[in-house]
Amino acid sequence: MYDIIPDIHGQAGKLKSALSSLGYEQKNGAWRHTDPKRTCVFLGDFIDRGPDNEAVINIVRCMVDAGTAYAIMGNHELNAVHFHTKDPKSGEPARAHSAKNLKQHASFLQEFPLEAPKTTEVISWMITLPLFIEFDAFRIVHACWNEAVIGELLKITKNGRLTDEQFLSAANKKSQLFSLVETTTKGPEATLPDDHVIYDKEGQGRSEVRLQWWNGTASTWKEIATSVPNLDQLPDSNLPASIKQSVYPPNSKPVFFGHYWMTGKPVLQTNNALCLDYSAGREGPLVSYQFDPVTTLLDLKNITIHS
Repeated sequence: MYDIIPDIHGQAGKLKSALSSLGYEQKNGAWRHTDPKRTCVFLGDFIDRGPDNEAVINIVRCMVDAGTAYAIMGNHELNAVHFHTKDPKSGEPARAHSAKNLKQHASFLQEFPLEAPKTTEVISWMITLPLFIEFDAFRIVHACWNEAVIGELLKITKNGRLTDEQFLSAANKKSQLFSLVETTTKGPEATLPDDHVIYDKEGQGRSEVRLQWWNGTASTWKEIATSVPNLDQLPDSNLPASIKQSVYPPNSKPVFFGHYWMTGKPVLQTNNALCLDYSAGREGPLVSYQFDPVTTLLDLKNITIHS
């Protein structure tokens, strides 16, 4: 039995409360379930936003080391690795220390200052996290399971784990790894047709939209776009075949993911795809799913909303 837990974002209090309510307790240096067959599965984004980055990391690391949890990388861990890694050729950080990036990373930096020994050590741990895991009965990824992208990553990485050199390559927008890693940890985007432009919440013009990669029934841009404030801005034209062909197949294993800051009552995205991120990094609850590999059909009754 697996307890799947999404984006925690430094909210150690919410994590401890969720683990306790699920039947885990601290024992012999790690959180363990009273049933030794119960295991946690963490979907990444352990840091930023909340006040207790170090506590969350320590809980997750100890559980992984003890064999009571699995964990993958989220886009915030990817960003942190790039933020704290310098390109050996230029001497510049792989992720710019801009005002925007500093603000997003502020709570982590309060606990893990730049170039401090403990910061270097925890970044080294983040580098060991895989981008995805495929179990016998289900899959986990932070933002998007694209069959072709995952296939390419399996060809060039060791089970979805990037080397130090590959992390640097993934920060270069001109590299193949950049698009593969961005899609997996941040979600796919597509360019709108005919130079069409929409405007986001900040009034910034954009020619690309984030896609509901799980939505196999979508036939128009309005039906497949997500995180667009006003869908009426989108063109009425039909989707290109390339986008339709890249959606998650309805006959594939169940896939669990986070990343998308959902709100309201949890819903199934499809019969075999479920987002569990309901904004725990801010005011939302931490949401978990209890997955039984014997009964692979996704069911909303297996979701627990932790207050």
